[in-house]
Amino acid sequence: MNLRDLVYRLYARRVEGRLDHAQVPKHIGVILDGNRRWAKASGGTPEQGHKAGANKIQELLGWCAETDVEVVTLWMLSTDNLNRPEKQLVPLLGIIENAVRDLAADGRWRVHHVGTLDLLPARTQAVLKEAEEKTRDHTGILVNVAVGYGGRQEIADAVRSLLLAHAEKGTSFEELAEIVDIDLISEHLYTRGQPDPDLVIRTSGEQRLSGFMLWQSAHSEYYFCEVHWPAFRKVDFLRALRDYAARHRRYGT
Repeated sequence: MNLRDLVYRLYARRVEGRLDHAQVPKHIGVILDGNRRWAKASGGTPEQGHKAGANKIQELLGWCAETDVEVVTLWMLSTDNLNRPEKQLVPLLGIIENAVRDLAADGRWRVHHVGTLDLLPARTQAVLKEAEEKTRDHTGILVNVAVGYGGRQEIADAVRSLLLAHAEKGTSFEELAEIVDIDLISEHLYTRGQPDPDLVIRTSGEQRLSGFMLWQSAHSEYYFCEVHWPAFRKVDFLRALRDYAARHRRYGT
């Protein structure tokens, strides 16, 4: 261990020691950004960057387990990403599939897909479904894997689901107009039954949501980190939690 690593570990331990676990967010959303830029800066290929980013996921979940986080949503592939050239998309999907298999095989996490399955290749759909089924009874952190996810798409899908459900019940449009509200729409989101994210972390220095959990993040706190996702360290995670704990959440009041 060199001097730099030693100093880093001591600093991380100091930050962790001062962390108030009572103020830790229960649900954290993470926009895993910067894989390709990290690879370019390191002289590697985009595929190597995505693989390094996938390997970082288990580390993050371990840190979350240590700090009593209950739900983590990982944005791994957006609906916009599906428009990438096939030579880029196919390897990326393979990396995501392997990452999801690893999550399911770990034994600690409960995996849940958020996104539109129909937009994904059959093989990717099968991997996501199998991971959900395999981990259904696990009691650890609930890990939402956002693959083929878009915030606007989620809201559109929720409204469609709501309309179809009430059409089956024979509810008229007039009756539906009388009862539709925020709670009713929330029941048809990909994350129905889950708490909304308390904290959303985005890596790589970009300061925008890009459509991530538009409905659920109405009262979320945001933390934008300069480091690219594959280089995200435990101390960066702890700083995000420390920053969150120092804020006074007003929920619009």
